Amino acid sequence: MDLIYFRDYCLAKLGATEDTPFDENTLCFRVGGKIFAITDILDFESINLKCDPEKAIALRETYSGIQPGYHMNKKHWNTVSCDGSVPDTLILELTDHAYSLIFSSLPKKVQEDLGKQ
Repeated sequence: MDLIYFRDYCLAKLGATEDTPFDENTLCFRVGGKIFAITDILDFESINLKCDPEKAIALRETYSGIQPGYHMNKKHWNTVSCDGSVPDTLILELTDHAYSLIFSSLPKKVQEDLGKQ
């Protein structure tokens, strides 16, 4: 998987947006203004993804390419390597999971408004 594919995948989600709030190389994907994924534009070596805390622990124990979130709350974020140690299909599943966590945490009104766009 490359950055373009990952970017298109994220932006195809209902209400998803992108920005670079930290610096010109750190790309964030959001829904309802809340971040669900972060990656480096230049290297695309890994992706930080929001994750349910129990699921995060299980994933870290199973895959060497999934570590506690770099520069993030390590309870709620994983850093997922893009070096092939984590299958692309799993990366996309974890992206879906991250998006769902954020979307479901949004107020119902915001969720409804995003559905109207």
